[in-house]
Amino acid sequence: MAIIKSLEAFGDYCMLMWRSIGVPERGREFFKRYLNEMAKLGIDSIPLILIVSLFIGCLCTILIKLNLNNPLLPRYAIGYSTREIILLEFSSTILCLILSGKIGSNIASEIGSMRVSEQIDALDIMGVNSACYLIMPKIFGLITILPFLVIITMGTALFGGWAVCFTGIVDPETYIYGIQTDFVPFNVFFALIKSVIFGFVIASIASYYGYTVKGGSVEVGKASTDAVVMSNVMILVCDVILTKILLM
Repeated sequence: MAIIKSLEAFGDYCMLMWRSIGVPERGREFFKRYLNEMAKLGIDSIPLILIVSLFIGCLCTILIKLNLNNPLLPRYAIGYSTREIILLEFSSTILCLILSGKIGSNIASEIGSMRVSEQIDALDIMGVNSACYLIMPKIFGLITILPFLVIITMGTALFGGWAVCFTGIVDPETYIYGIQTDFVPFNVFFALIKSVIFGFVIASIASYYGYTVKGGSVEVGKASTDAVVMSNVMILVCDVILTKILLM
C-alpha cells in the first residue's frame, strides 16, 4: 500500500513538473518574478552562508590537524585535506542540506498558503497556468543563483581555514601551499554540477508539497516539514549517484 502511494505521489510530481516547465505566457512578468526569486531565495541567504562557511572552514582545519599527528605526513596535508573536503562535499552537499531547511520550507509554506487561501484556484479560473506561473520562476531562480552561492562558500570556508592557522595550528604559508598542491579543477565543476541538480531538487520538491497541500494552516506546516525531509533525502541520494558517475 505504501509503495502504491509513493508511486502515485511520484506520478503527481512528474505531472506537476511537466505543467510547470513551459513557455511563460508573459515573458516580462516571468523575468520579473525570476529576478525576485533569485534575490529572495539566494541573495538573502548569503549572510547565513558566510557565517556557516567561515566556521566550518575553521573546524575542518582544526579537526584535520588533530587527526594528522603522524610525523611522517607532510604539514601541507592539512591544507590539502581541508581543500578536498570543502570542494567535494561541504560547498555543495552540506550547503544544500542547510539551505533546504531555509529555502524549502519557505517555498512550501508560500505556495501552500496560496493553495489553502484559494489563490491558486483563482489563477486557474482566470485561465493562468498556475503551476508555470508559481513554480518555474522558483526553480530557474534557485538553479541560477545556487552555483554562485557554492563559489562563495568555497572561498569563505578556505579563508576560515587559513584564518585559524594564525592560532598556531599550522604555518599559514604551509596551509596555502597545501590547498594549491595537486589541485584538480574538475572538482570545482563537480561541485557546481551538483549544485544545479540539488537546486532543482529543493525547489521542485518544496513546490510540489506546497502546491498539493490540502486543509488549513496545520497542513501547510506539515507540508513544509515533509518538503525539507524529502529534499534532504533526495539530495543525499543524488549525491551518491553523481559521485559514482562523475568521479569513479
